[in-house]
Amino acid sequence: MSVQMIQDRLNGYECRSALEEEQALREITQEIALAALGRTDFFRKAAFQGGTCLRIFHGVSRFSEDLDFSLQTPGPLDLTPYLEALTRELSVYGYALRTRHRPKAAQAVGMAFVKDDSLGELLELNYRPTTGPLRMLRVKLEVDTNPPVGASFEMKYMDFPFPSAVCLFDLPSLFAGKLHALLCREYLKGRDWYDFIWYTARRTPVNHALLSTALDQQGPWRSGGVQTDLPWCQKQLRLRIRNTDWKQARDDVRRFLKPVDLPSLEFWTREFFLAQLDKLV
Repeated sequence: MSVQMIQDRLNGYECRSALEEEQALREITQEIALAALGRTDFFRKAAFQGGTCLRIFHGVSRFSEDLDFSLQTPGPLDLTPYLEALTRELSVYGYALRTRHRPKAAQAVGMAFVKDDSLGELLELNYRPTTGPLRMLRVKLEVDTNPPVGASFEMKYMDFPFPSAVCLFDLPSLFAGKLHALLCREYLKGRDWYDFIWYTARRTPVNHALLSTALDQQGPWRSGGVQTDLPWCQKQLRLRIRNTDWKQARDDVRRFLKPVDLPSLEFWTREFFLAQLDKLV
């Protein structure tokens, strides 16, 4: 019955390719993992953030890969009992999991990988490869144990695969995290710019307290005491936009979109993003 729930959920995506099917299965796995964590005390300590949070709880069109969390207050966190809870819960739905935990005391980000190479044998996949094994389903979990201060949180609710509650960053705090990534990431990630369009199209305000402390903690402005505001953000983002390789950005995000959304990438130019920047509030 539990496997059938996943099959029904997968059928609802109406996938048209092996890649879409893989993205859908990963997202279903992410949802089950979040619900499983909601049955523990995890969300009393941590909050959900990042692109997958935006996808699952706010309906952004692109798919995402990882589950990113941040402790609500800095401190140590042992991921082991939560990974054990994930393994137990996902096994009910036909997953034969392998988890790999990378606890490193010197690092502020706790990381774990959840992998499954058996679920595809239990489901009816329309785009199963004709030769060779199915690709292993892989979801990475990251928890920032030394987060910048200033985030605000809210509770959201899920009803798949069962009712559960998840603590997550509110939208201004999520946007602050995205702006930090846009300004400080050392490599180009087109998905960041896709989300930037989503936030600015909705005139999402920025949690400047969180952005300022994040910039002070990591990146080119580290320990500089920068206090961000609208003009500061516009100036720095304008420089980024003018120096971005938009073809590379389009290529990065393409595989995370459904075919119906691909034509919008034709507008990804310097001029388009400079115009979008005017919608930053």
